[in-house]
Amino acid sequence: MRLLYLFGIQCYHLLVRAASPFHSKAREFIRGRKQWHADLETNTAGWGRTIWFHCASLGEFEQGRPLLEELRASDPQVKILLTFFSPSGYRIRKDYPQADYVAYLPLDTPRNARKFVDLVRPQKVFFIKYEYWYFMLRRLHRHNIPVYLVSAIFRKDQLFFRWYGGWFRRMLHFYRHLFVQDNPSRDLLKAYGIRPVTVSGDTRFDRVQKIAAAAPAVPFIERFRGDAPLMVGGSTWPPDEELLIRYYHETSHHLKMVIAPHEVHGQNIRRLASRFKPEEVLVWSQSGKEDPGRARVLIIDTIGMLSSLYGYGKLAYVGGAFGKGLHNILEAATYGVPVIFGPRHQKFREANELVEQGGAFAVSDYAALKDLMDSFLAHPRQLEAAGAIAGSYVTTHAGATRLILSKIVE
Repeated sequence: MRLLYLFGIQCYHLLVRAASPFHSKAREFIRGRKQWHADLETNTAGWGRTIWFHCASLGEFEQGRPLLEELRASDPQVKILLTFFSPSGYRIRKDYPQADYVAYLPLDTPRNARKFVDLVRPQKVFFIKYEYWYFMLRRLHRHNIPVYLVSAIFRKDQLFFRWYGGWFRRMLHFYRHLFVQDNPSRDLLKAYGIRPVTVSGDTRFDRVQKIAAAAPAVPFIERFRGDAPLMVGGSTWPPDEELLIRYYHETSHHLKMVIAPHEVHGQNIRRLASRFKPEEVLVWSQSGKEDPGRARVLIIDTIGMLSSLYGYGKLAYVGGAFGKGLHNILEAATYGVPVIFGPRHQKFREANELVEQGGAFAVSDYAALKDLMDSFLAHPRQLEAAGAIAGSYVTTHAGATRLILSKIVE
């Protein structure tokens, strides 16, 4: 299995390299790792105590961020190394000020693992949610360096728990402590003799609360909204946008809408803006000194605003659940805003629980969205009650960061 694993890593590398002339993300993947050892050696020279955080991409970074920042605040002298596997995470957070150096994780080969660990010699290591790299974990384990898995979720259909999963399952024993999001994950691990395990919850709850508390005022959005109910569509994709655009054109309710698409490049923004009359729509970067109150739709063409925008909404629609995966609904729920999304949400614990409790709503087509929106806009108290459930859900699930830190100290 070890040889098959290594063969798979090498094949993946060859495929990405072959795609790099034609695909920008593949090109970044290769280019970012080209001189990884020399860059790491130069940028970590003279470091003493080091804590290493590794995240697959941006979503995992947001989960690990509360813990990283708490450790930074409690020990300003420690050096923090932050690594990413995905170019999308690295590209956006390569200048993150709380880390002393941000880098790509090299491919998981025995040689790379030896060079990386021997060079960094971290005091502690935190892998976030879904990160299992055999040779890297084995090398850390041999050096008796504690590795913690944070905000993990385990399901019976994962490789670890299949009939041929024994070799993969042994990787889980390399972790000093596994912090999982829910009881089923803990029970599954314990059934296979994997310990110690603690149900700590999801550190994203702490993160979204912190974001909401520090969110800057956006007077432009206040003027745009006026007295109208505002729907904020966040991280949307074309199937999500089709529902929102159709509802906007067909509803008799006085409604204003913010759409912050996942893809903010010019072509996509122009495509969205073309679906509305010019006098009805504003694009954020082009709004200038215009009176925002005259428009009914605002399209956001920049990154970094969305978490603040949700606080101005009466309703939120979070995209991704008509495709590969639902985006972060907690960013909206923390403001006490009910959340709507598409049908493919079953793998997201917070979405399932909020649907059960009545703070979130899944729609499979336009008819379902229309019925839900019409009901909410016609019955404001119903809308407020759903929002209160969403806000309470985030509040009651916060605290994972403190629990993890306390266990590490123990």
